Amino acid sequence: MSRYRTLGTLAKFTAATLIASAFGLVSTASAQGTQQFPTTSLNAGIYVIKAEVATTEAQREQGLMFRKQLAPNAGMVFLFDAPAGVCMWMKNTLIPLSVAFLDKNGAIINIEEMKAQTLDSHCADKAALYALEMNPGWFKQKNLKAGTIISGLPQPQ
Repeated sequence: MSRYRTLGTLAKFTAATLIASAFGLVSTASAQGTQQFPTTSLNAGIYVIKAEVATTEAQREQGLMFRKQLAPNAGMVFLFDAPAGVCMWMKNTLIPLSVAFLDKNGAIINIEEMKAQTLDSHCADKAALYALEMNPGWFKQKNLKAGTIISGLPQPQ
């Protein structure tokens, strides 16, 4: 089960999840075997973010699933393999989140508010290299909008 989807594979992930769920192949207990993530400091204007970093397929799939809270200036940054049409969803994510999709230069493309434990797709308006998940309303509270640069992002290998 995936925490993010590219637009080209959206239907495939949805169908696979529905089939797996119907046959009981998706186990919540095994999905809760969460891993630790490396962290980094990001800057959004005057704000410092302590971000966990998801760079591998397995890390991106897990994301912030099963978390019960997120510290006030903490979040998770997802680094994708290449800029792409990326969508996020909230299956098994217990807390609501805001997600900012970022281009290769770290500029915010668009920001979406996501409700906990939903299958709604929240997509980048254009090709994104990063997604940054924070507590709900975090970007709005800090007056961060499309075009704002997030610095300190991990670089693709």
